Amino acid sequence: MMNRVPFNEALLSTVGTPERARLLDSSPRSRVWRVRLADRRLVIVKQITDDGDTDADANTRFAREVAGLRLAGRASGPAVAPAVLATDLPSRVMVLEYVEDLGKADDWMLGYAESLARLHALTGPADAGALPVWSGPTAADAESFLTLARALDVPVPSTVSDELAVLLDRLDPTPHHALLHGDPCPGNDLRTADGVRFIDFERASLGNGLVELAYFRIGFPTCWCAMSVTAAPLMEVEDVYRTTWRGLTGKDVPGDLADACAGWLIQGDALVERAHRGTVDQLARVPTEDFEWGYVSARERLVHRLGVVADMTRDHDHLHAVGRVSSALADRLLARWSNLRPLPTHDARPW
Repeated sequence: MMNRVPFNEALLSTVGTPERARLLDSSPRSRVWRVRLADRRLVIVKQITDDGDTDADANTRFAREVAGLRLAGRASGPAVAPAVLATDLPSRVMVLEYVEDLGKADDWMLGYAESLARLHALTGPADAGALPVWSGPTAADAESFLTLARALDVPVPSTVSDELAVLLDRLDPTPHHALLHGDPCPGNDLRTADGVRFIDFERASLGNGLVELAYFRIGFPTCWCAMSVTAAPLMEVEDVYRTTWRGLTGKDVPGDLADACAGWLIQGDALVERAHRGTVDQLARVPTEDFEWGYVSARERLVHRLGVVADMTRDHDHLHAVGRVSSALADRLLARWSNLRPLPTHDARPW
């Protein structure tokens, strides 16, 4: 039954007749098939399901992914996403171009960074409203971070609250209109002869591209396969991103990368997989329990992020106090739980 592709008459007439279908691994909230059509062409068929969602939420995810893919389809050079061939809203089915993945590459981050910049540069102010704006940290997240510090007996100077309040203002996505993937994780990128293409745009939005460039430093915060990137490769991939962006837009990347990393640090929901986000205060769990996502625990993710923010804000004009608290929190976590491991390095990326 699962190998039956959900094609209605309209899709059959537009795309063709499925001859053979293979169900692929996907998230619990979608079904994905690789389909060979009667004319021998290969396509990808993706159906958004309502598992764990209401119909309205599933419809929104479908519309969001299709909109993101169509905006990504504007790329004038090498493609940065598969093309949308056909859609059927009632069944939440999209038919996509089949893209052959070349697989493992030791230097995967360079192509990833270039395509990420090209993706972000595809949209501008005229596209406002085409997708939701990026949803970043809130005042509740900032308060949860401060509460965590106090729970672990880390002194919190009064200036930290002020710095975090101003940080939230600086992270306001409204002035920015970059096309954000929403979940640019290893596994959501395909390596092709023409460059990297991204898939799974269910969380696509408009905002500042720095929040996704920050993935390299902050350990891929929305991804099960958290990783750390060491200094020399980190500088190289960030230079590739900035150079590509500047070449396409004629401008420097706006904003402050330290702000973007601090924003990811204070979001407790970035410690758990999507199904558990928005359910409880995840940072409040850290003092009493550790919880794994993928092969990395929440405390291990958090220690990495604290260290990154502490290092980036030593001489920062606006986040100096946040950086000192982050450094003290990292020390406290490592002292209390000495078995915490560093994140796997980028060359241990799972394929």
